[in-house]
Amino acid sequence: MGSIAFVFIGAMLIGIPIALVLGCSALYYFLFVGRIPMDMIGQKLYSGCDNFVLLAIPFFILAGDLMNRSKITDSLVNFAKLLVGRIHGAMAQVTVLCSIFFAGITGSGVADVAALGSVLIPAMKKEGYTADYAAAITVAGSVIGPIIPPSIIMVVYSMTTGESVGALFAAGFVPGLAVGLALMIMSYFFAVKYGHPRRTERIPFTDAVVTVRKSLIALMCPVVLVGGIFSGRFTPTEAAAISCFYAMIAGVFLLKTLTFRDILDCFVKAAVSSSIILLIIAMAGLFSQVMALEHLPRTVANIILGITENKYSYLMLVNILLLFMGMIMETSASVILLAPILLPIAIQLGINPLHFALVMLVNLNIGLITPPVGVCLFAAAPIAGISIERISKAVLPFIGAQLVALMLLTYIPELVLIVPRMMGFIH
Repeated sequence: MGSIAFVFIGAMLIGIPIALVLGCSALYYFLFVGRIPMDMIGQKLYSGCDNFVLLAIPFFILAGDLMNRSKITDSLVNFAKLLVGRIHGAMAQVTVLCSIFFAGITGSGVADVAALGSVLIPAMKKEGYTADYAAAITVAGSVIGPIIPPSIIMVVYSMTTGESVGALFAAGFVPGLAVGLALMIMSYFFAVKYGHPRRTERIPFTDAVVTVRKSLIALMCPVVLVGGIFSGRFTPTEAAAISCFYAMIAGVFLLKTLTFRDILDCFVKAAVSSSIILLIIAMAGLFSQVMALEHLPRTVANIILGITENKYSYLMLVNILLLFMGMIMETSASVILLAPILLPIAIQLGINPLHFALVMLVNLNIGLITPPVGVCLFAAAPIAGISIERISKAVLPFIGAQLVALMLLTYIPELVLIVPRMMGFIH
């Protein structure tokens, strides 16, 4: 196993994409260590993606792209300004609130940065915020996207562990709002300290009504989608397809901002983005076979249980491990590789599997904004016109706020379980 670890780490250090790192490491094992028949590679690659639930991924990506092209961001920003525009640091508060709204549409942190950052980062700079701060609060808010349903990474976790997608979606509401609240509190602190501007005048009632009416088109998408899943009207995969249909109807006929050319571009972009994720899933499934053949899950379990059999200590060890993995590995790959190892130990120690799932997902999503692999940092840098290093430094206080929220979610399980319990997913 040592030689495989050497190949894996070496491939990552020289900058090979994570999907190929997993594939090359598995291929090395099949050829030189395990001497497994090569036809098994094709079988495992195919079986890794042969899951009906994974159809939700391209549909959710497509729905998010269609909503972005429909220019619904402006209506969401105006609605957020109406709600929190008079709080200290108004534009920062608006950015976080928009991330919460947008999370219910895209389920992707990178999509959040691309859509909201292009509007809000220039607007914040115009109001006197530094480019570093504007980029930092935007990427910090993007962590909320994959936590509040719908969520692409929750679909991957469900495929990997067999956990109900509906239960995961229900469990994501409070954690997502907790992360958002932590960021808004931190934004308020910075606003008071540095004198960030806010709106002082009242918005006329008629203007407020118009703002709310325009925003309803965007806000109804997550209501229809999540409401349909929880009511049992359709499955998460069907919900993803319906969200695409809703996005096209809204963009073409209601907002009238979506053209046929835009729709074609969205299909192409969704196909490319989905293929990247599915390639990672396929390669991670192949590498998981290597771990199974080497009995790595059992070895890791014995090591951890040799250190502690206390579930609270175990959760702390898991958080430290996942924070590190989030810094160096793509989120989907981390879920596929680590969930089958860590979840059985958690269940053995008496930790609710749904609670553990959200602790794991919130933790790994923080990796979206931590270098060197923080993809949201790379998405925000060109928009803000600053370097990755400057964003990485500016985002540190917001990562600290998110870690406080993570600790609360880790050691107060009811924060995660209250909504799934109310909806009947657990008893």
